[in-house]
Amino acid sequence: MQPTAWHAHERAALVHALTQAGPDAPTLCEGWRTRHLAAHVVLREHRPWTQAGANGGPLHGWSEGHLQELATTALEPGGYAALLARVEQPPAEWSPWSWAGDLVNLAEYFVHTEDARRGTWEAGPGAAGTGGGAEAAHPSDARARDLPPGLRDALWGQLRRAAPLFFRRSPVGVVLVVPGGQRLAVKAPPRRPAEDGRLPGTVVVTGQVGELVLHAFGRGRHAGVTVQGDAADVEALDAVVPGPR
Repeated sequence: MQPTAWHAHERAALVHALTQAGPDAPTLCEGWRTRHLAAHVVLREHRPWTQAGANGGPLHGWSEGHLQELATTALEPGGYAALLARVEQPPAEWSPWSWAGDLVNLAEYFVHTEDARRGTWEAGPGAAGTGGGAEAAHPSDARARDLPPGLRDALWGQLRRAAPLFFRRSPVGVVLVVPGGQRLAVKAPPRRPAEDGRLPGTVVVTGQVGELVLHAFGRGRHAGVTVQGDAADVEALDAVVPGPR
């Protein structure tokens, strides 16, 4: 598989996870069931103008209305299958998401796949919505997927580019480490003392590539990472980029 095709691989994984979970299963996205997550992907790719207020602002209510309207259709007979068919369909050629490839789509699909998988898995047996299966509620394997080497490399490349943005508000130094593999110094510790007079140090976040991506994308409470450093530094990082408890 060519490197530019990994977003297609993760799109298929997302459709599979959503299918297994059913339309009303919990996700890691606060306030969203699986049908809301599916609706978000469809609107992002096929009706991008509806995303003007997706992240807040004066148009938030308008964007939220589009999301809720589409998500509600999944509760109708055959509605969820129709919605997932649209998730499975790549965006039109005129859409910026069509030619952007892995650059903007890979991490999006990977993280949302885990939003669906882990949201249902952590909720326990019976959490999957109508049409879900035992795989979604209690996968027989570990929570983390065994990712192909090429996918791990592609995700690491995205993490290298995006990590400075995600950790920009960190008041301490940050280093990301893959056991036995890559190491990335994301941010150096400040040279000036903190408000309490203490000189901040560096926190080391260790985990497999996919888990580091989830941590950076704000899913650290559900990621298989370890966060090590001085207790005050770990707490300071956790306040802006939450880690496991």
